Amino acid sequence: MHNHGMSSHSSPLSSSIADLRKSYERAELSEEASHADPLRQFDQWLQEAVAAQVPEPNAMTLATVGADLRPSTRIVLIKGYDERGIVWYTNYESRKGRQLAGNPFAALQFHWVELERVVRIEGRVEKVSDAESDAYFASRPLDSRIGAWASPQSEVISGRGVLVANAAKYGAQFLLQPPRPPHWGGYRLQPDRWEFWQGRKSRLHDRLCYREETPGAWVRERLAP
Repeated sequence: MHNHGMSSHSSPLSSSIADLRKSYERAELSEEASHADPLRQFDQWLQEAVAAQVPEPNAMTLATVGADLRPSTRIVLIKGYDERGIVWYTNYESRKGRQLAGNPFAALQFHWVELERVVRIEGRVEKVSDAESDAYFASRPLDSRIGAWASPQSEVISGRGVLVANAAKYGAQFLLQPPRPPHWGGYRLQPDRWEFWQGRKSRLHDRLCYREETPGAWVRERLAP
């Protein structure tokens, strides 16, 4: 029997990781205290994360699936949310952009560790309007606007010098007024499923799921942890 190079015993590090324990005692999530509308519940939790000054409260994991059916994840920043959905901005020609072009469904996850909270969101993704992308791009710092031109996101490059040279090139070309690149803009995920997870004692965590039964009508259900 081959072990493919793996030892037959766990390393001290893997053993210590397996033994990690945490007690969840900060808050609770009940049907009575939660909102019937998941967007309102999300707004409350995001505002509480910001108020608690947790690191990067706006950071979310984005999961997409390519034509090869292999999922991939990365961290992006939420830039807006309303009844239409959750918005972020990126390079349309990146790996995630190519995957969304072929399969316009994705999942998002927020993890506010200090509050022992997770929010999971699933739904269909579409590009935001050119006007929305133009307005957000114009609001970005100049170096970020130049960076959108300088980085061929997800492509193989020979070294960091490529990025530096590109930034210098486009900085000289556009000066203080770089336009929005045609390959850069926003996406909006339109949720049809939300889940809110609150850590509790004895691993009996609270999980409330909202699923869209008909457009705009949400069914709230408790899931076993």
